[in-house]
Amino acid sequence: MLQKILPLLFLSFLSLALRATSSNPNPSLTAYDELNRTGFPIGLLPSGILSYSLNLTTGDFAVDLADHCRVTLPPDNYLAVYSKRITGQLVDRKISGLDGIRVRAFFRWWSITTIRSTGDDLVFDVGVASAKYPAKNFYETLDCQGSNGKKASS
Repeated sequence: MLQKILPLLFLSFLSLALRATSSNPNPSLTAYDELNRTGFPIGLLPSGILSYSLNLTTGDFAVDLADHCRVTLPPDNYLAVYSKRITGQLVDRKISGLDGIRVRAFFRWWSITTIRSTGDDLVFDVGVASAKYPAKNFYETLDCQGSNGKKASS
């Protein structure tokens, strides 16, 4: 009897484990929805997202864009470049281990490594330095300019 039940229990457990680490936990949710769910405005990601994956257990995520792109970040008009793939860890009000977003400031390129939300403000970490901006500046997604200078499709 136990020999018949054990494989069934194993398959049930495996099914639950696979659902918990699904690449798209809820197909009706978008990457922008996931940002909102964890306390961030949607404008942290540009338009042109092809796909995303999120591990609900660890918070590890990957976002794939149609092409790498450039945007001008409000309010100080810093040029930012997004790679075709952006990765990191998304947890409540914090994005850490961020890879794939660089910003030009003070005559050089800086990788944004962490973004924290304090509610009304966003704090961007670039190495040992950080900068705080109003979250309202990121309420809307920005249109991306692809490497060829043409607007990327949304």
